[in-house]
Amino acid sequence: MATSNFVSLVNPKAVGLQLFQKSYAKTAAAATQPRMKKFAIYSWDPEKRGDKPKLQTYEVDLNECGPMVLDALIKIKNEIDPTLTFSSSCSEGICGSCSMNVGGNNTLACLCKIDTNTSKTTKIYPLPHMYVMKDLVPDMNNFYAQYSSIEPYLKKKNMTEADIGKKQYLQNMQDSAKLDGLYECILCACCSTSCPSYWWNSDKYLGPAVLMQAYSWMIDSRDDFTNERLALMEDSFTVYSCHTIMNCTKACPKGLNPGKAIGEIKKMLILYNAKEAAKAAEKSSLSA
Repeated sequence: MATSNFVSLVNPKAVGLQLFQKSYAKTAAAATQPRMKKFAIYSWDPEKRGDKPKLQTYEVDLNECGPMVLDALIKIKNEIDPTLTFSSSCSEGICGSCSMNVGGNNTLACLCKIDTNTSKTTKIYPLPHMYVMKDLVPDMNNFYAQYSSIEPYLKKKNMTEADIGKKQYLQNMQDSAKLDGLYECILCACCSTSCPSYWWNSDKYLGPAVLMQAYSWMIDSRDDFTNERLALMEDSFTVYSCHTIMNCTKACPKGLNPGKAIGEIKKMLILYNAKEAAKAAEKSSLSA
């Protein structure tokens, strides 16, 4: 009998099962204890006369909430404060609508994990240096107007309206690879609103997100308007307000590099200006 007990004690499977059971019991016991996490959320309602912006604090039990900040916001809205206003759609980091400032960093709420340290309060604000429509919803009208200004669509010369949709414009793998790291941008504005230059001159400076989109069309082998697109950038604000601070690249929740794209535009502008100067000099010599 003693021998049988000894064998069972040293049986790896039996020992492993006992360890698993103890670990599971501890986890289950811990899960029954509430893990209350505080969220201090920017709150402002323009429809309330005299209302001033403030931080509204809510408590959420992390045991009953998903792992992402967006999960907490949805739980707060569903169970605590139905007036809390924020934007969200896909919950997968694709639509870009849940962009906000969490813990001092611009990010997507659906991709940002909740800090499980319950002794610290997580502070959530709308994207910085933008007009606020309500709570965590910024006014994106200026941002989208800037995006529209770069004409973000394929442009072909000698093509009429009747020709649209009749022909495919193919691209080889080498040219397609040039667009990697550009087309993935979801226009969440995390990069632009982290840029001090954009804070200071958002009425003139296009900002990292829009400039990266513009660059993608400039180098697209299927587009015929590269020079015209560069000409639109030829002023002291549109591109050259960028001081290479690189907050944009650090802030991008998709891991893209808007700062590099802006640098490439600046190099393209140098070559463009040199060519234009050479053309002007040649024209001047011929007329003389």
